[in-house]
Amino acid sequence: MEEQIEKVEEVEETEAAETSEATEKTSRPAKREPRNRGEKRQPRQQRQPKLYEEDVISIGRVTKVTKGGRHFRFSAVVVVGDRKGKVGLGTGKANEVPDAIKKATQAAIKNVVSVSLVDNRTIPHEAIGVEGASKVMLKPAAKGTGVKAGGPVRKVLEMAGISDILSKSQGSNTKINMAYATLKALRSQKNIEEVARLRGKKVEDLI
Repeated sequence: MEEQIEKVEEVEETEAAETSEATEKTSRPAKREPRNRGEKRQPRQQRQPKLYEEDVISIGRVTKVTKGGRHFRFSAVVVVGDRKGKVGLGTGKANEVPDAIKKATQAAIKNVVSVSLVDNRTIPHEAIGVEGASKVMLKPAAKGTGVKAGGPVRKVLEMAGISDILSKSQGSNTKINMAYATLKALRSQKNIEEVARLRGKKVEDLI
């Protein structure tokens, strides 16, 4: 009887040892195959630098009340530019703020226009832009004056690369209208070379 008990205990011990070895094998992570020394790693894909900087002018929320409750949507106005004479405005609407900004940025990039600058710092001449009930007047300024503007007008001017300018806004102070009025005033700018070409004259004749 004692011999049978000893045999049963030996069998149980061997079975326990086998199960523990099996669990250890399964729990161990699989070894990676060694990489050849001569093999080169694939280079990471580098992000392409953005062509234009972006700045959010305004974000609005629209509430729609229905039988099921309130539904919110967001609208965004974004200005983009390279600070070297190119600037654009765009609007976007979506159920979330990031999506609205993304749509507005894409629209602004599509609407980028070139602006004539003098010495890459100011505008050639005075101009007035009108959008809705908003009116924005821009005047060239001497070097070191800075950007004398505020709100959406300042953001548009800075994205265009203007560093010296005087401005005056009249009428409605709606942000989107002020931004578009500023853009219209900038688009109307013409340097002396463009004026000479339009008149069919030489630059020397106009000076």
